[in-house]
Amino acid sequence: MIYKVEYSEGALSFLEKLGKKNPKDARRIYEWIDNNLNNCEEPRRTGKALTGQFKGSWRYRLGNFRILSEIRDDVLVIFVIEIGSRKRVYD
Repeated sequence: MIYKVEYSEGALSFLEKLGKKNPKDARRIYEWIDNNLNNCEEPRRTGKALTGQFKGSWRYRLGNFRILSEIRDDVLVIFVIEIGSRKRVYD
């Protein structure tokens, strides 16, 4: 079973804005997602399951950035919900 990555509009918007301010960080996030999540067989081998109001979501840590996602096993998709700084992504 191979998972594919899909992005929410909010995640793509964040990456686009980040790319204008700091292209190195945006490239690093895209590359990490491509190398670790896209076409992977087990998306839960890295990251952490979230609890509380985010229960059912999965968090991946990349330096000061967090990638919040929903793993949809029935369609083999990792849906990236939000990407942001660790200080603001959970707001």
